[in-house]
Amino acid sequence: MPAFILVAIAIPSFRVLYLADEILVPNLTVKVIGNQWYWRYDLDDFMTPISFESYPKAEDTLEIGELRNLDVDNPLALPVGTIIRILTTSTDVIHSWAVPSLGVKLDAMPGRLNQTTVIINRLGSFYGQCSELCGTAHAFMPIRVDGVKVSQFLAWVHAIAQDNA
Repeated sequence: MPAFILVAIAIPSFRVLYLADEILVPNLTVKVIGNQWYWRYDLDDFMTPISFESYPKAEDTLEIGELRNLDVDNPLALPVGTIIRILTTSTDVIHSWAVPSLGVKLDAMPGRLNQTTVIINRLGSFYGQCSELCGTAHAFMPIRVDGVKVSQFLAWVHAIAQDNA
């Protein structure tokens, strides 16, 4: 009898789990790679693939209005109103790419690719940090995502591509 009850519960649960895995066709894919103690971003959807690293800003280089332990030298710019797939992985230990104001917390593990979908609804800067205990400098792995207009995003992509060339 207990086995039949478990089967009766399992069958509708599988359907709900399948439907809960929301699959949206992304317009943009960003690969986020956790390293000790910085993030690397890869955008391969363009003619010239883009790759850059984002390090925390040192306290003595902060300008007025920038946030200590949250601002980075190369923030990630993403277009507003676009379906964006975020893929995460890591090169060394488990990290966690967490940006609470975007509703994202995705673990980055070596040898594994995790994914989620994000749609940024408003312009602005969104901050986060690694939220995994990944080592001594774990508190100093900030994340900054700038939600920008599509035209600004394309100009940013062009500028990064020129720097990489």
